[in-house]
Parts: sequence; C-alpha cells; structure tokens
Amino acid sequence: MRAVAIRHWSLILLVLMPALSVAEPASLEATQAIMFKKLIAESGLQFAPPEDFTDIEPQANPILPYERALRHQSGELEMRLIIRPLGRISIDYNDPHNASPEPNHLFPLLFESLMNELSRGGGKSHNSEYPQSQAKKLFNAGWASAAVFDVNPDFSDEYSQALLIAIHKNGLADAYTVFLYNESAQAKIIIQNAVNSLSFVP
Repeated sequence: MRAVAIRHWSLILLVLMPALSVAEPASLEATQAIMFKKLIAESGLQFAPPEDFTDIEPQANPILPYERALRHQSGELEMRLIIRPLGRISIDYNDPHNASPEPNHLFPLLFESLMNELSRGGGKSHNSEYPQSQAKKLFNAGWASAAVFDVNPDFSDEYSQALLIAIHKNGLADAYTVFLYNESAQAKIIIQNAVNSLSFVP
C-alpha cells in the first residue's frame, strides 16, 4: 500500500492507494494502465483522454503523488490526474474536543490543502466553486471547484502556472485534475476541450 498524507491544521488524512497484484506485467506502462483502470472503476469515475494529448511517465515529487499524466502535442500544457477513493481514506484526527470528520465532508478542506501545497508561496491565486447545477452537468459530481495559481516548482519545474479542478461525489471519491502551463492565453483554448475529461459515471 502507498500512503499519501495531507495536513490541514489538526487533521491528518491518509489515503491508501491500491496495491496492484499482477503477475509479471509486460512493462511499467502496462502496470500503470491496469492500476489506473482499477482505481477509476473503484471510484465510479470515467476518463476520456482529450484529443491531441499523449500519455507521459508520471514523475515522483515531494508534494503530491499522481496517478496519470498526459501532455498536449504542442508541449504547451500537461495534465495530471489524482484519484482518491473515499473507501480508502483513513483519518487520524487529534482534536479531543471534536468528533473525527466523516470522509464525505472533507472535500472543502482537502481542496484548500491541495491548493496551498501545490501553489508557490506568496504567489497569486484565485479559486471559485462551481454552481451545483454546473458541477452536475460538467462532471456528474455533487460538488466541484477550481483554483488558478502559480505552481510550486517542487511539483513542476517546467511549468509556472496551474489550474486545479476538484470534483467530489458522496460515497465514491474525490478526484483532481491539475493543468500545468506557462502561457495562460494559449492554455485556455486547450483546457476548454479537456476540462471535463475526468467525470463521475452517470
């Protein structure tokens, strides 16, 4: 099992990522594809790779592990996918005066924590929550939010800016798409066709 820790005040969230049991996989690429497929199915999600994007190898980083990465053929933009099934969340909550939070209620805290972790300290940031009707229409989600910020170079030393899309559905998962880019005007055009590539199954 692989554990991901996200700290938010007195909250420590451990998300246990799925272990893959495949006999002698043909390649690392095949192994990762099988793992991602299982994770998507467990989370009630669907992913349609956007046009003109190609899979690239996810890179280890000290900020946040992610499950899949794709790059636009122009090289102008990279998207990274982060999937967190609620059934694999373990919470260590050290506030004796309050009950441990329920996984279905954590998504606003996780979104804020991720934004803080991924953004460059002191950089510009902006976030906004989707209206519930739009979250349902775009992502079939119960909640969705977006944030734009200058990205922490420990997460990406090739791109300087990021758009973080977060989606949540009770009983299933929290999922995140990070779009990385340098030139926002060009990136907006590409993102329009890829923003809801990751969504919950109707």
